[in-house]
Amino acid sequence: MSFQSDPKCSPGDFFDLLEKSGYRWQAQIDLSRAQNDITVTHGTTVLAFHFKGGVIVAGDRRATAGNSIMYEYCDKVIPIDDYSLMAIAGVPATAFEMARVLTHNFEFFRRSQMQSMSGEGKIRALSRLLKENVGMAVQGLGVVSPIFATYDLQTRKPAIHFYDMLGADFQIRTHTSTGSGSPTIRGILEHEDLWGEKPLAERSESNAVTLAVRLLQTAAQFDSATGKARPEEEVFPTVALITEAGYRFMNDQELAELCKTSLKRG
Repeated sequence: MSFQSDPKCSPGDFFDLLEKSGYRWQAQIDLSRAQNDITVTHGTTVLAFHFKGGVIVAGDRRATAGNSIMYEYCDKVIPIDDYSLMAIAGVPATAFEMARVLTHNFEFFRRSQMQSMSGEGKIRALSRLLKENVGMAVQGLGVVSPIFATYDLQTRKPAIHFYDMLGADFQIRTHTSTGSGSPTIRGILEHEDLWGEKPLAERSESNAVTLAVRLLQTAAQFDSATGKARPEEEVFPTVALITEAGYRFMNDQELAELCKTSLKRG
């Protein structure tokens, strides 16, 4: 029996197809047997804000487990489709699986419905995954605090959404950040938006990218879980832009030149 002919499944619903096939993206967990003493790898810190041409999403590259640095090249900004990015703070293993499911979900909808999923549909899809992940999250084994940024082709506007552990989403009008380094970043972003030379949404792409790199470097000064940019070792933050043309990641050469100028004193 084909998926389309099954009355229990909604056409274009990839999650229904997974359940019908016997697959759950996240296993059910017996909370009475929670292993709270397990140390898992976490990734921090990520940010996103509106600028004049769209949305910028950025993150440092460090992953930690307790007091140990596990990895210095973790990619925390993940492409979902041509117009969507997910930035993750929390457990990378869970976040990467969420990203894979979302990618297949969006592509399945596009092929089965002959059109791209709406921005609202994409936002709700991530909420559903987070809600189903609560069992892992409350045990501290699968906490994910994502930022979802997308360009809605129907409304022709970029959008940023932040999610809590239960899957509630909050549309961000100006800026947001999550992860252990986020308190420092949020404070600076609010100051820049209110009293900077221009509000964030009116700033150029080059100005926005420079600010993002400096914010992550500042967060690393106060938070040991946030990795510094180290151009001499070719360790750079991840910086991506979403505009009407889709997403674009800055390459290492661009970031190397940017770090030379933006991180200088004076």
